[in-house]
Amino acid sequence: MQLFRFANPDYLYLLLLLPVMVVLFVLNEIRKRKSIRKLGNSELVRKLLPEMSKSRPIVKYLFVLLAVASAVIMVARPQFGSKLEEVKKKGVEVIIALDVSNSMLAEDIQPNRLTRAKQAISRLVDNLTNDKIGLIVFAGDAYTQIPITTDYVSAKMFLSTIGPEMVPRQGTAIGAAINLGLKSFGPDEGKSKAMIIITDGENHEDDPVAAAEEAAKEGVVIHTIGIGSPQGVPIPITINGRTDYLKDHDGHIVITKLDEDILKKIAITAGGNYVRASNSNIGLDEIFSSIGRMDKQELESSMYTEYNDQFQIFAALTLFFLLAEFAVMDRKNRRLANIRLFKFKV
Repeated sequence: MQLFRFANPDYLYLLLLLPVMVVLFVLNEIRKRKSIRKLGNSELVRKLLPEMSKSRPIVKYLFVLLAVASAVIMVARPQFGSKLEEVKKKGVEVIIALDVSNSMLAEDIQPNRLTRAKQAISRLVDNLTNDKIGLIVFAGDAYTQIPITTDYVSAKMFLSTIGPEMVPRQGTAIGAAINLGLKSFGPDEGKSKAMIIITDGENHEDDPVAAAEEAAKEGVVIHTIGIGSPQGVPIPITINGRTDYLKDHDGHIVITKLDEDILKKIAITAGGNYVRASNSNIGLDEIFSSIGRMDKQELESSMYTEYNDQFQIFAALTLFFLLAEFAVMDRKNRRLANIRLFKFKV
């Protein structure tokens, strides 16, 4: 399977000109038709201007739009990967365990805890170069969302789909997330493996400190990020298009509070740091700075090292659409006006 990419993807923003060009064309056509109506009856004007065509200007402009689109894609330089090689780099394996329980929908961190955490992870992935990253989601159970990889594009794509609905059992099983993370690292031994747990810390399912002790034995450092407020807030939910708050079996509104104590214990046990998130700073940058000081290990990954340009196709299409626009006349040709290739007698 070849990898497709654009060498200059920023130029693709020029495609936003297309809807603007369409709006300008429509406004110009409206203005022209108003001007023609001022000349008199539309039937009379049509007889006075028999060569005037309604469709030809539209066809010509369509070719212009297609030419612009092809030209933009051409300068963005579409490419296919042509040579796949095993590349060795030195870096750290990092697994992020993200809490996706309903409590992460609380809005004490704007716009809510989960969305803010996903935004911070996305920015972190943008800054990665040599390190491998994996993603685990957990609530009542833990699941691998992204296996450990250097494919940062796919990591961001899967990250955008994460939500509470993807884990069937609610709860907060931090210990299960740690245990799954230990199984997800590569087989190489070394001190270049770290986990980052992002959660409100309300663990109800297992013993995360015992899991952290096991991680420490295997040389895995665990950092924790507490997201939420210790005072507690309700959890907004949408029912039949109406916003309400999550309630327990007795009908009381559920209040979710940040449990910093358990997260501090996990971090201390596994040799990591604890950071409390805020609206202005989730804390991933500080933790990753600490991870960056860890000893690096040699990581192997497959990547494309050569790419073949495919812009020639779009250059040819641009030329074709421009020639087609030039060939289509604004007005009807008198010599060809009476030719009806598709007119049949019934």
